[in-house]
Amino acid sequence: MQKIILVTIIMLVAMATKLSAQKVNSEKYPVEWSYRQPKIESYEIGPDKSPEFNNQNILTIKSVKSQIIGFGNIMKSIKSDLYLGKTIKMTGYVKSNKVRSWAGLWMRVDYYDSAVLSFDNMQRRAIRGTTDWTKYEVVLFVPAEATSISYGVLLNGTGQIWFKEVTLEVVDNTVPETGLVKGREHEGISFEKRAKTIANQIKTITDTQKNALKTEIDALDKEVAKGIISKEKAEELKLKKAEERAANIETKVAIEEDKLNQLIQDKVDGKFEDENIYKSGGTSIIIGGSTDSIGKNKREINITSMKIYNGQLDKEDRQSKRTTSQVVFAAGLNNLVTNKSVEKSDFRYLGSHFYEWGLTYNTRILNKNNLLHAKYGLSVMYNNLRASDNRYFVVDGNQTNLEVNPIRHDDSRFKNVNLVFPMHLEFDFTKCKVRDGKTYFKTHDSFRLGLGGYIGTNLKSKQHINYDTDGFKSREITKGDFNVDSFIYGLSTYIGYKSTSLYLKYDLNPLFKDNLVKQNSVSLGLRFDFN
Repeated sequence: MQKIILVTIIMLVAMATKLSAQKVNSEKYPVEWSYRQPKIESYEIGPDKSPEFNNQNILTIKSVKSQIIGFGNIMKSIKSDLYLGKTIKMTGYVKSNKVRSWAGLWMRVDYYDSAVLSFDNMQRRAIRGTTDWTKYEVVLFVPAEATSISYGVLLNGTGQIWFKEVTLEVVDNTVPETGLVKGREHEGISFEKRAKTIANQIKTITDTQKNALKTEIDALDKEVAKGIISKEKAEELKLKKAEERAANIETKVAIEEDKLNQLIQDKVDGKFEDENIYKSGGTSIIIGGSTDSIGKNKREINITSMKIYNGQLDKEDRQSKRTTSQVVFAAGLNNLVTNKSVEKSDFRYLGSHFYEWGLTYNTRILNKNNLLHAKYGLSVMYNNLRASDNRYFVVDGNQTNLEVNPIRHDDSRFKNVNLVFPMHLEFDFTKCKVRDGKTYFKTHDSFRLGLGGYIGTNLKSKQHINYDTDGFKSREITKGDFNVDSFIYGLSTYIGYKSTSLYLKYDLNPLFKDNLVKQNSVSLGLRFDFN
């Protein structure tokens, strides 16, 4: 009778506790904090007992090395059962001193250790430098599949932070999430992945208990060897500990087996038919620039920029990074400036052309402003000159002269291939966008202006001469240095809208290094930066 009464009381208390947790908006957790750091003695982590805090319950992370790769972390983990399908807000006060990199509150919602369902660590609104006590918050949605919630504070790099008055509370589901990984955007976990994860969890439970038992038995054997306890007593304790570990395995595995049985029943009932099968939005193949939305599940393959985006969020996140990459293609007209002019040129205006292929990186200079960018990379430039009036280039010692060909030819083309490193200061007038508390600094979506230049080297020079004699066509190709200057450097600029720009470049070095008359290449055309 007493046993029945005791069980009844326990059940009533448990039910009351559950109802209370669902009704109360704010709850402090008794779970102990745990501390982690990249290497031992990188940080001092734990309660701060300094007199200035007057025995308050304050935790601190303080760097003890001048350079640290990684972060110090204070954290707790709790079960998510009471919060499934709800939005929770973590609130805490943080004080900082000389934080060089960044610090912040963090919270993560997991499905075992196989999937992160929602996450925020404040990195985009980080704590830096020296600050007084300030209240911060992190808001996440807890999907129905969640199994645990972890939260705490971290310090990346050097400095010191203090941490106090941490609470978790259930808030209305209309409150926006602060995280980069949002729980409300979670698409569900497939039946196969869930089943495999639960099976792995059962194996982990068994392995953990077995390893713990082995450690305990080894400790008892050492006590026997030291004469602390008798062999008979050790055998008795070993049996008792084995029974305890077996009971732990049975209890914990039973919980996971119940989850597995329910999972199988849900599969039989058809609950996974529509929910967790990935609904592909199809694949689109793009040539050139594209700023169109591609939808949540659609894949975009951009042939020109050599990028693959899996959904609109992936596309926006990657295009809004501080450093992005672009494939560059440019083409247009090329000629030589003689006596500061291209009038009465010795080369055909429309027949002489240039084109350029390259890869550039675009880095936003100011962290919170999208106007200024450093644009740099590597390009291969092709400059072609077609001489007029049946002329071609002839090398005479250190001079390269344009002379009349004694034989009538159809076409003469002189080509130089240069490898250059272009560098520009780019003014991008694309406005940033804010959505769900996150700022997107997209580039190449408005007017752009670039000012800069390039340096490099000449890779090769060659001359093509095409003949048509009595109906027989032939081509003569001559390769050599042609006294071309091997060191290439010049100025360039572009102005345009989105991915297309008007492009002008001018070689400061003369084409032929020793010619008496200095002539410099100039090019004008269109430039395309495919993001």
